[in-house]
Amino acid sequence: MKLFYAVLANSLVAALTNTFVWFAVTFWVYLQTQSVLATSVMAGIYLVTVAISGFFLGSLVDRYHKKTAMMLSSIGSLVLYIIAYAVFSSTPTTVFTDPASPILWIFIILTLVGAIAGNIRTIALPTLVTLLIPEAKHAQANGLVGTANGVSFLLASIFSGLAIGFLGVYWMLVFAIALTLAVIMHLATVAIPEPRTIHTEHQTKHIDLRGTIHAIHLVPGLFGLIFFNCFNNFLGGVFMSLMDAYGLSLVSVQVWGTLWGILSLGFIVGGLAVAKNGLGKSPLQTMFLANIVMWIIATGFTLRKSVALLAIGMFIYLCLIPVVEASEQTILQTMIPLERQGRVFGFAQSIEQAASPLTAFMIGPIAQFIFIPFMTTGAGTRLIGSWFGTGADRGLALLFTVTGLIGLIVTLMAMRSRSYQNLAINYRKRSINTEQYPPLKPE
Repeated sequence: MKLFYAVLANSLVAALTNTFVWFAVTFWVYLQTQSVLATSVMAGIYLVTVAISGFFLGSLVDRYHKKTAMMLSSIGSLVLYIIAYAVFSSTPTTVFTDPASPILWIFIILTLVGAIAGNIRTIALPTLVTLLIPEAKHAQANGLVGTANGVSFLLASIFSGLAIGFLGVYWMLVFAIALTLAVIMHLATVAIPEPRTIHTEHQTKHIDLRGTIHAIHLVPGLFGLIFFNCFNNFLGGVFMSLMDAYGLSLVSVQVWGTLWGILSLGFIVGGLAVAKNGLGKSPLQTMFLANIVMWIIATGFTLRKSVALLAIGMFIYLCLIPVVEASEQTILQTMIPLERQGRVFGFAQSIEQAASPLTAFMIGPIAQFIFIPFMTTGAGTRLIGSWFGTGADRGLALLFTVTGLIGLIVTLMAMRSRSYQNLAINYRKRSINTEQYPPLKPE
């Protein structure tokens, strides 16, 4: 466990640094250019790149030692941040005020790819849980991973704004380079035992997508799990895309920013709860029960125009996200052989994250041209306006309620599906009869 804690702490600092850089650059670009289009294009590029890169990065995790993959991740980030620093230092500040400037977009892409290089660690960390932690403790370890992700997100959200506001992008890059160097030096001192078979099997020089699909197909119901989570990400993207607009209709930007920082503690609370209590005998059932609660909350937390109701609902919603993520990780760690886990985790990340860009591009027009008019001048004002309320904010609220109902219906249907039953049976058999997958001996 001490070795796992060392790796987890190292990954926490790396994730904090990469998230800090991307958040800070996004804030800085908007302040420099005053262009919403520029920041929206940045977000779209980021989401699409994350979705596509999972296939390739997962192959890297399986092809090399886990420590080597993590070191490559940090070295790649370091090199790109140094180049970005050189570009920024050698370019007049006025160049960065033009959203059409090629130099600006070169700088953005350098920091973007530097941050995304950290996704190698995101994929490698669950495989290290399999490698370093006894199977009975996988759920608790995955809870700690979720807690670390929550801490990195929360701290990056706070420090990125402070860094840009008080120090500027120059010192932000200096801190990022220094932290990445510290991560590399610390990781060099950590010895991670690795099984020989990881490096003698599947030594392919391509993504091996066909082999990954075959490995998933061998576990009945596993594809259903991945696509179910993809659909959930699609629906969850509605809240992430429109929540700021709805929240700012209730309170000032200062209050909303502070409130969102407090709500982000939900990621940490949920992760710690899993780390302490695990996921029960059936992580699959736990995952679906968590989804049911999430969608019930999503259906009700905007029924009234109340910031208190919104805050309570969102906090519980965010607490449950680490439970869902830890459940999926535990199932994949149990059902997929270690030598394939990097590619499977990368495949799952790509498929599931692909929903986010679709939501970002689709939900804005749906809200603007359907739900908001429906609750301002349309039939909604007559049908439900007397108790639900009217106006643009109630149009967004209605969209959240409808999304929650859809999520709840789909979850209940998925629980009755053959894929769910097959996966539950196979997971139970695998948990009982672990002798068929004997532990690999380290070198």
